[in-house]
Amino acid sequence: MAIQWFPGHMHLTKKAITERLKETDVVIELLDARMPGSSANPMLAELIGSTPTLKILNKQDIADPARTALWLDHYNALPGTRAIALDASETAPAQRLIPACRLLAPLRGGMVKPMRVLICGVPNVGKSTLVNTLKGKRAAKTGDEAGITKLEQRIVLADDFYAYDTPGMLWPRIIVEQSGYHLAACGSIGRNAFDEEEVALELLLILQKHYAGQVEERYKLDPILGLTDIGVLTEIARKRGGLLGKGKVNLQKAAEIVLTEFRSATLGRVTLETPEEFAGWLAAGQAADAARQAKKDARKNKKPQAPEAESA
Repeated sequence: MAIQWFPGHMHLTKKAITERLKETDVVIELLDARMPGSSANPMLAELIGSTPTLKILNKQDIADPARTALWLDHYNALPGTRAIALDASETAPAQRLIPACRLLAPLRGGMVKPMRVLICGVPNVGKSTLVNTLKGKRAAKTGDEAGITKLEQRIVLADDFYAYDTPGMLWPRIIVEQSGYHLAACGSIGRNAFDEEEVALELLLILQKHYAGQVEERYKLDPILGLTDIGVLTEIARKRGGLLGKGKVNLQKAAEIVLTEFRSATLGRVTLETPEEFAGWLAAGQAADAARQAKKDARKNKKPQAPEAESA
């Protein structure tokens, strides 16, 4: 069952974005470069429609550069879309966004038709950090936690360039199970909405398959390719003081360590998915969702109809 998190303020964010899009020239969607598919909001894609979109693969400095290149190729091949990778806290790369937006909407600009940009993304993807970098001062609140920004903020980036920073928004139902785990691992889902040990185990499956050397080096482990995910987590607990006595280990403590060190890139540069992998997961999720809906419709159609009242 996929992890779900759609608190009340996100309903308000959806309404606000829907209204703002009526007067938006370019949408900037920030994606987490460690999970560019899972952090792309399908509900936002429906709202955006044909509006030109700039995809920002943020936090590229802690993502796998080879996989980042694959995702840039993927998104740049889409119509009406440009994609660039950056670290939102770096001033020079962030300044590339303004000319990129002007290329997507060349007929906008000047005081008569100022450029209007909407900045969107999942929680904790770095939107507010980007706004502060562009503005050159602390114009928006930031924090390493999902759900910091709760209200839309208007930022003037130039005399003819306005940006609107919106709160982080997920979608009501995550049908790609892997996406739920990836969003949780990267800190885009509220802490109370998932089990840290379960998410850490899913994360270790990926790390064991693609980044085993980084895990072994960080935790001073012997080769881990033959171990189960619980086996790896158990060894990490032993190495990092998670012993409870009588041969037992504190897997919860080990899970917290793994998630913290993944998020801080202490484990090295990691990307959890490729375009090809995500496409497969999405197809499977859509098929499962269609089957679920078909069963629901079938149950609804089988319900006995209430008898019509006899005429007097």
